[in-house]
Amino acid sequence: MPRAISHAHAGEFDGTPVGHVVLAHDERHLRRKLLTLKEGGDVVVDLPGAVALGHGDALVLEDGSLVEIVAAEELLYEVTARDRNHLAKLCWHLGNRHLPAQIDEERILIGRDHVIREMLLGLGATVREIAAPFSPERGAYHSHSHHHDHDAGHHHHHV
Repeated sequence: MPRAISHAHAGEFDGTPVGHVVLAHDERHLRRKLLTLKEGGDVVVDLPGAVALGHGDALVLEDGSLVEIVAAEELLYEVTARDRNHLAKLCWHLGNRHLPAQIDEERILIGRDHVIREMLLGLGATVREIAAPFSPERGAYHSHSHHHDHDAGHHHHHV
């Protein structure tokens, strides 16, 4: 069975993928897993550490061939606002609840949750049900170690 031993981000690899794997946003954080290709057949993912993969990234197999990651369509709410200031406030309310959110210039995409929908409507948002690929923002500490440097009395957070 083919084995994926590394990965490459979208735009950082050459060549045509030999297969594609369709994954929801919460399935794209991988280290070791058996995946089924859209074209049929399986690939064993065996990476040295956990990796968060995005749409268009690729797994690199032992023989150098590539398997492209495709973001699955998910059931979402598309949240729009009166203006940019209103959109920023809606982002704050969603972030305060630690919800996965894809923040675009004119909209926010979130997973469907009727309680959150009611909150957003109460805040004056327009909420529409859609099915679309979902790539939520990664948290500041998602894939980086969080450590502190103490020098000359200054306190820095490195992310």
